[in-house]
Amino acid sequence: MAGGSGRVLTTRDLNRALLARQLLLQRSDLPLTRAIEQCAGLQTQYAPSAYVALWSRLRDLPREALTTALERRDAVQATLMRSTIHVVSAPDFHPLAAAIRQGRREHWLRAARREVGGVDMEALARLVREHVAGRPCRAAELKELIAARGFPAAAMSGVGLWVDMVRVPPSGTWKRRRADLYGLADEWLDPGTATVEEGLEHLVRRYLGGFGPAALEDVASWAGVPIRTLQPVAARLPLVSLRDERGRELLDLPGAPLPEPDTPAPVRFLPTWDATLLVHARRALILPEAYRPLVFHVRTPHSVPTFLVDGAVAGRWRYEGGEVRLEPFHPLPSRVRDELEDEARRLAAFHVD
Repeated sequence: MAGGSGRVLTTRDLNRALLARQLLLQRSDLPLTRAIEQCAGLQTQYAPSAYVALWSRLRDLPREALTTALERRDAVQATLMRSTIHVVSAPDFHPLAAAIRQGRREHWLRAARREVGGVDMEALARLVREHVAGRPCRAAELKELIAARGFPAAAMSGVGLWVDMVRVPPSGTWKRRRADLYGLADEWLDPGTATVEEGLEHLVRRYLGGFGPAALEDVASWAGVPIRTLQPVAARLPLVSLRDERGRELLDLPGAPLPEPDTPAPVRFLPTWDATLLVHARRALILPEAYRPLVFHVRTPHSVPTFLVDGAVAGRWRYEGGEVRLEPFHPLPSRVRDELEDEARRLAAFHVD
């Protein structure tokens, strides 16, 4: 049950809180997998995004560190929140999968009913599970299997909601970017034992730890589960109740960091799909609304790589010809430009093979 004084937080308060929890106020010395947990996972439709995200958050990160963590099964890449690819720690996978499973199945069945209406997804899941058992399979092989057994091709996009699978390295890494090699999660990791209730509680705590304080609607938007599913979860957790300047209730973990609003925020580079820019985190204005159409639009639904100045997106960047090139959205002071150029040189060095 939420409790507390109902303190009012300004947008600046929320901006600094989110930056701190996402390890963007200062680079951290946390172990890599603990950093991934702190950020509530890293969205990774484009494999290098997780590498750049961690480079911006951790001190002296070797580029191969994430690949090593995936190979050692300390971290995994799988389709999770909002049915998008995330890198999460191995201990987080099963609780998060348990939390989102039913809501995502219901959403997928509604969205795909014209293409897969009446398909026995449990039967398809058994087929895929038996085929993948003991040997990871490419996505193309699974598509051929599904077609050969008379299932509609569209069923491939949902079968992972009935069979827990992970992307097996080197698939989905910096050097092998296409994440199309699947293995059974219970073979790649220890079998999961988390109940749905345990998973949902874990999901709410992970979100608030990485993105809070936040409204429950924001948690639901990030996770891709109905808010009605989360309401009883929030009611039984020992959460703190706060308010934003519009009077909206925000929930938080007791003792979670709330930096002073004048805390300096250094320049930082973010990859495509960085979750701090998505709509669930609008309250913190890390992406000014005036710039949202420049970052997300029909030609770049995956977003563009961006850089932050004083905790807000101020432009985009691209790696080209061995350099990180900057495209500011507005004029920048020479001091800020110098800081960006220094950081850009370090990021360019991170890209070099």
